[in-house]
Amino acid sequence: MSLTHQLQLFHDVVQQGSFTKAAALHQMDNSALSKQIKKLEASLGVQLLNRSTRSFSLTSAGEEILAQTSVLMETLDQIQSIADAYQSEPKGILKITAPVFFGQVYLQPVVARFMQRYPAVQINLTLDDRRAHLIADRYDLAFRVGKLVDSNLIARKLANTNFALLASRDFIERHGLPHTPEALLALPAVIYSNGDLTLDQLVMSEQPHSEVMKRHRMRGNLKVSDIRTMMDAVEAGLGYGLVDLFHLERPISDTGLVPLLTDYRLSTLDTGIYALYPHRKQTPLVTEFIRHVAQYLGNPPFWEQHIPGYNDI
Repeated sequence: MSLTHQLQLFHDVVQQGSFTKAAALHQMDNSALSKQIKKLEASLGVQLLNRSTRSFSLTSAGEEILAQTSVLMETLDQIQSIADAYQSEPKGILKITAPVFFGQVYLQPVVARFMQRYPAVQINLTLDDRRAHLIADRYDLAFRVGKLVDSNLIARKLANTNFALLASRDFIERHGLPHTPEALLALPAVIYSNGDLTLDQLVMSEQPHSEVMKRHRMRGNLKVSDIRTMMDAVEAGLGYGLVDLFHLERPISDTGLVPLLTDYRLSTLDTGIYALYPHRKQTPLVTEFIRHVAQYLGNPPFWEQHIPGYNDI
């Protein structure tokens, strides 16, 4: 194995913070990677890492060599980018993971158009609400909705997530139109709950048009793990819903839903819609697919138009 390759392994071990994650990134065994790091140290004549049973730390020599290795990796990436720019069109296999609803509603149309435009591309699209490990599961690209938690991944924000409180006209006729958060919270809600995510926290302004936010807990007898089922339940009048706007597949005028408490500000809960990929693994194919997705969603995303005058609410 060349010195350059060994330095790249060393660089990725430190960046990933783990021999296991770096080995998965390079599709090799832990023992093989560890052996290459030891060979690198023997070749350079210095120790790069202080190892313990469960962790490692950089030596002084390791810190200096890591800094120069980072420069080398950036240079190699630039060389590859120049070469890639001269390729006529994207080609190869693209392995993608995404949440079920987002993949069905927003990615599938992009996949269809992308493959028609680039027939040499193969796409493996896995839809699962459980978050896959990009490196260990060898994905090229992931789409995530919510808060970012993967510090070792590169993320590009595609859209903000914004919320609305919605209820059916039938629900309002039976329970009355709430004019305060307290009146709303006395009513039953349909709550989305899937794995470690439960949207039963309502963070909104204390008074109309106020900047002071207060957290409330919604109550409801129905919790569902599927977005379409949740929306069907809200439309059926089983409860009001805290709805992320990207959950709306069509204008609310077609659904019979009505926005509630429009004078109150709702928190975004620090969430967003992101495209993520492993460190230094953004190929032209990944770049082009992300560009197509961003273009399809729009800025602002087209689902905000499903509630007329949303930005003025």
